[in-house]
Amino acid sequence: MLVPFAAGGTVDIVARLVGAKLAEALGQPFVVENRGGAAGTIATALVAKSPGDGYTLMTMHQGLAFNAALYSNLPYDTLQDLAPIAYLGATPNVLVVTDSLPVRTLHEFLDYARRNPGRVAYGSGGVGSAGHLSVELLQSLTGARLTHVPYKGSGPALTDLVGGQIEAMLRTMPAAMPFVKGGKVRAIATSGAQRSPALAELPTIAEAGVPGYEYMPWYGLFGPAALPKALADRLYEATLKSLAAPDVRERLAQQGLEYRETTREQFAEMVRADVAKWGKFIRDAGVRAE
Repeated sequence: MLVPFAAGGTVDIVARLVGAKLAEALGQPFVVENRGGAAGTIATALVAKSPGDGYTLMTMHQGLAFNAALYSNLPYDTLQDLAPIAYLGATPNVLVVTDSLPVRTLHEFLDYARRNPGRVAYGSGGVGSAGHLSVELLQSLTGARLTHVPYKGSGPALTDLVGGQIEAMLRTMPAAMPFVKGGKVRAIATSGAQRSPALAELPTIAEAGVPGYEYMPWYGLFGPAALPKALADRLYEATLKSLAAPDVRERLAQQGLEYRETTREQFAEMVRADVAKWGKFIRDAGVRAE
């Protein structure tokens, strides 16, 4: 089970939780291997080129769709060389700010940013990362101008936010929650279409004054396109059973992940739609991977 990022991130958390249950369901050990680099494209290429025997899988997030447009010379075709097996859930991001920033609501944040163009620095895991593109979308809808500070990973960016070196981040909820609950950063809004049960007191960005804004990154299980349908179906059914376990549901909910039963075909369509949607946004915004 390849994870295209470092240990401890949301993808890693989901992969280890689901992998342990799949091992029980299928009687096979699921070994999670963190193979980071190039925004997840290195691990994705390994999966795309692997045999269709079901022994090489990958847990990945919506960045898979971003990468299709960010990189002009990918060694794989996102829609042709990968088999979406199962949807594992989605989580809104949470807009968090440092305590030194004199804002407590989204309205105050945007007003402050407009009055101080370019002076609010936000961090992300790098150019073209989810933390970057989600803020670019916010800027495109509001006219606010922030300064992007790309890091080699979202973990170091969050560390600098806590330390006050940057002022804001749109961070995945599982990664941000310990810092929010510990009072290290201030959460002011979430990015989904509806309020998150994990932070029910916070409004969504759309609800707080930016109609049309929605960012709810998904997580999914993938294999190579060579995976036979019967084997993909077996993995899908085992994943569905794993996700139905009460302890898994509870742990995913604690991480801020929301799950709804989704067929393999529906998940594949979700991936196709996001490749088209985010590809247009990335091209229009002129974003290129570094």
